[in-house]
Amino acid sequence: MTTPERMSHEDVLRVKLEVLKREHRDLDQAIHALEDTRRGDPFTIKRLKRQKLLLKDRIVAIENELTPDIIA
Repeated sequence: MTTPERMSHEDVLRVKLEVLKREHRDLDQAIHALEDTRRGDPFTIKRLKRQKLLLKDRIVAIENELTPDIIA
């Protein structure tokens, strides 16, 4: 029986980053679709925009963890 390979912490972060970016893109498309049809509920659009901002914050946090600041 073989043991499964373990992903490094960095690999896990990269996978999470890609998933979050995809979710962010999907939300952006949904928001634009609701705004374009002018049939979207303003509260729904506002909720989706808030969700998109939270995703963006998580994306930035992971990106910062993957590429820390280097003081030169």
